[in-house]
Amino acid sequence: MKTIKILAIILSTSLFIYSCSDDDDSVNDDDGPSDFRAELYASNNTDGNPRMYDLSDPSNVESKTFLTLSTDSEGIYYDGSEDQLTQASRSMLKLNTYGDITVSENGVNLELALESSADLESPRDIAVNGDFYVVSDNADVDGDPNTDEGRFFIYTKSESGYTLRNTVEVAFAVWGIEFVGNDLYAVVDKTSDIAQFSNFTGITTNTAVSPTKRITIEGIVRTHGIGYDDGTMILTDIGDAGVDSDGGFHVISNFQSKFNGVADGETLAVANNQVRVSGSATLLGNPISADYDEDSDTVFIAERANGGGRVLAFVDASAGGNLTPDINNELSGASSVYYYSED
Repeated sequence: MKTIKILAIILSTSLFIYSCSDDDDSVNDDDGPSDFRAELYASNNTDGNPRMYDLSDPSNVESKTFLTLSTDSEGIYYDGSEDQLTQASRSMLKLNTYGDITVSENGVNLELALESSADLESPRDIAVNGDFYVVSDNADVDGDPNTDEGRFFIYTKSESGYTLRNTVEVAFAVWGIEFVGNDLYAVVDKTSDIAQFSNFTGITTNTAVSPTKRITIEGIVRTHGIGYDDGTMILTDIGDAGVDSDGGFHVISNFQSKFNGVADGETLAVANNQVRVSGSATLLGNPISADYDEDSDTVFIAERANGGGRVLAFVDASAGGNLTPDINNELSGASSVYYYSED
């Protein structure tokens, strides 16, 4: 375990990664140390080994690197109730789940607790709803490079591993996915659109489906990452994939109300609906994954291009504009982030 000096910038603000709940469980008091946990988990395409950043104490931010058999991973999820970390392995083409994360030390080889069969072809993201683990996969389905399509692999998790229940094919390229209740929201890669699939896990057969609704997000060139917490949706914009400085992300508060207010096929305007973060100070070029903590209004980003890969965080992100990241940690091939907190 090592302290990351580059994260020292967060020491200048007491707002960073602290809960705003009335009972103030997240800070230390005269009764002793707090049990508050705040952790950021990150995957990468370079070595596949997950990183964990312990953000519970801004005066002593520490990180761990865990070793796995995967050499390329994209999509990550931490289950606090089971103390398990799950990645979608692009090198092994399966879901891998590792246990005993909180007691694992820096540099340790994680023990594989659960795995799926090698069904995947090009996994990009993981979305979890109860025991359902959905993986977005952007491999060419029909063999025609001139057509766009993607698939969602729906797994059920049990004590013995993952069972592939069914696959769902869609007529657009996929990347980031996020559950809001039982509805799955998916970014439509190569566009500025977002698609909704109502009661997604209720689709129980291998089939091709159309989204319940698809809208365009004004101001975005090409979206990739998606994150959601307590009514606010984050969508990233990678701009030109070949440029490492033209990225950004949008903060959309009261998202479901705004989404519902736009007709299928129409556009959600920027004015009075969205806040954009972009510019030279942000270090955003190809932000391909995002997560969000509503309590601290912090957006977490896996930045794939700028500097070869970075893990970034922006406190008070709803202010918008050309923000300087409060976390700027180099991670070669950064591909996915997942934020976890617990009082």
